[in-house]
Amino acid sequence: MSEEKDERRGFRVTDRRRFAETGEARTDTQPEPARPAPETPQSSRPTETAAQEVVTFSTFVLGLSTQALSLLGEIPDPHTGQVARDLGGAKQLIDILGILREKTRNNLAHGEETLLDSILYDLRMRYVELARSGKES
Repeated sequence: MSEEKDERRGFRVTDRRRFAETGEARTDTQPEPARPAPETPQSSRPTETAAQEVVTFSTFVLGLSTQALSLLGEIPDPHTGQVARDLGGAKQLIDILGILREKTRNNLAHGEETLLDSILYDLRMRYVELARSGKES
């Protein structure tokens, strides 16, 4: 009778943890059946490498800093291979990283905080050096 009530509610909770509360491996668990992947049109499928990458806070910050370095003319544009400077765009990205730093203060792991601080310092120093020398393009 209680199983009928559970089925009418629409869901059932099953403990699938591999370890018991004592830390010992459980033997009464069953492997989860494999679910088929949803069909995705070929044109909207990400590339193999993009599908395997996981975006973390650190990779996000590194991506923004790479874009800023490209706009500062420190590294070539990955699409064109040309070095071009856009100090206005670089300043905007550096400001975005600064805002991100302020909004995440005391919420980051020590390594993430150190990474963001060092990237911000480096980008700001590079920007100031280029802005003072007047090397717009």
